[in-house]
Amino acid sequence: MFRLNPNLAVWLHREAIDFRKSINGLAALVQHELGLDPFAPGVYVFANRRRDRVKILGWSRNGYWLLHKRLEQERFVWPKTQAPVVELNVQQLHWLLEGFDLAAMRGHSELRVTRAA
Repeated sequence: MFRLNPNLAVWLHREAIDFRKSINGLAALVQHELGLDPFAPGVYVFANRRRDRVKILGWSRNGYWLLHKRLEQERFVWPKTQAPVVELNVQQLHWLLEGFDLAAMRGHSELRVTRAA
């Protein structure tokens, strides 16, 4: 299984895209439609209308790389929100790629402690 560096930021594009777009088209979409930096240390995740394909765009030092995953029978469960972009962590991205519904998964809340005793 392919694993990403856990320190990367992950931005998930909510709307379906035209999957004929390749690196240049996706980088332009990130910059002009989303207002984000396509050279940032992170990855951008896109899906087609049927949610059976995913493309992941990332910049690494001196060039882009593009990952493409196609499911043969099932569909990816895309988060339901009104925001055009959803920020995830790398673990959540791996769960999404493995078919988990992120809305149904709830971990422990983070505890903010101000003093020990």
